[in-house]
Amino acid sequence: MKILVINAGSSSLKYQLIDMTDEKVLAKGNCERIGTDGAFIGFKTPDGKKIERKTQMLNHTQAFEAVKSTLIDPEYGAIKSLSEVTAIGHRVVQGGSYFDKSVLINNDVINKIKELSPLAPLHNPAHIQGIEACTKVFGPKVPQVVVFDTAFHQTMPEKAFMYAVPYKYYEKFGVRKYGFHGTSHRYVTDKMADLMGRKKEELKLITCHIGNGSSITAVKNGKVIDTTMGLTPLGGFMMGTRSGSLDPSVVTFIAEKEHLSPDELSTILNKESGLLGVSGVSSDDRDVSAAEADGNLRAHLAHEMLYYQIAQYIGSYYVALGGCDGIVFTAGLGENQPQLREKVCDYLACLGVKLDKEFNAKAMRGVTGTLSAPDSKVRVELIATDEEMVIARDTKAIVETL
Repeated sequence: MKILVINAGSSSLKYQLIDMTDEKVLAKGNCERIGTDGAFIGFKTPDGKKIERKTQMLNHTQAFEAVKSTLIDPEYGAIKSLSEVTAIGHRVVQGGSYFDKSVLINNDVINKIKELSPLAPLHNPAHIQGIEACTKVFGPKVPQVVVFDTAFHQTMPEKAFMYAVPYKYYEKFGVRKYGFHGTSHRYVTDKMADLMGRKKEELKLITCHIGNGSSITAVKNGKVIDTTMGLTPLGGFMMGTRSGSLDPSVVTFIAEKEHLSPDELSTILNKESGLLGVSGVSSDDRDVSAAEADGNLRAHLAHEMLYYQIAQYIGSYYVALGGCDGIVFTAGLGENQPQLREKVCDYLACLGVKLDKEFNAKAMRGVTGTLSAPDSKVRVELIATDEEMVIARDTKAIVETL
């Protein structure tokens, strides 16, 4: 069974073709700048060669046509015919409280994803475009499945997901914490349990997905009890360009002083804050690290704030869980920033966390493993996340029941 995994953004489309017989990735690539003149598709050939092709992609349908052509390309294609694609799995950011698991796509599911668009205006409409374009290109007979970023977090209790604002806003608009990166948190939770040789139902884990967008999740007995992101992916600790959670009065104070509209404020908090806003250098941690090494004090401050905030959340989740068996670092920074892991774990020494600093220093660029020292009271692990594999596995499981 070959599954095509799709992650459609507003102007981009990432894909992987996975053979579920041995879970081997047969093809992967991405379409960029959809809707603009400079649109192109980039992909790897079976022998690892990187290729970019400029092609007209005015919409997602044309992007899928480009993906189709690449998959069955006589020279570089991974398959001979589209009929080899058994099913298609889509990532969808916001499933609200409607979905606590992955589902087969039908009209009702599509309508609900559309209904939730105000909660994820940059993502859900793009996902719908991707689903509809996929149907046009591959035909309605190929089953499609959606896997929601929010689904894993639906086990949170009310005391964790509710906000202390008038209850009517929850009833009228669904204002509550939803959480994101659920597919990643779910993958590393399962992987950590396997590595520890224990059932996830008997573990207390804290999973840290740290990238340009970041979140931390508390998982007790295999179920989420709390997570850092909230109504939107802006909540939690500071990120590449996002502020993370703030005193709400900071927002109204700045709006009043600068005479800003809600949209202008949203842009500041989502795209001009975080590492970029504090350092004044970049949203890319590599640039911030280089500036810090050159003595840039604001770059140093940005990092100090980030490490402190991550440690704060881990500490609070340690309390919420009533202890912790394991901490996982994953995603771009989590997998490739030894300094971040070391500084965060230094704060956690009071919890009995002890890092193997020698291994931690070389654990990046695909090197994974146990970061904690043998005498650490809490196991700390570096796991490379694989959201696409979760989507493929869920798609396979659902299609096999048809």
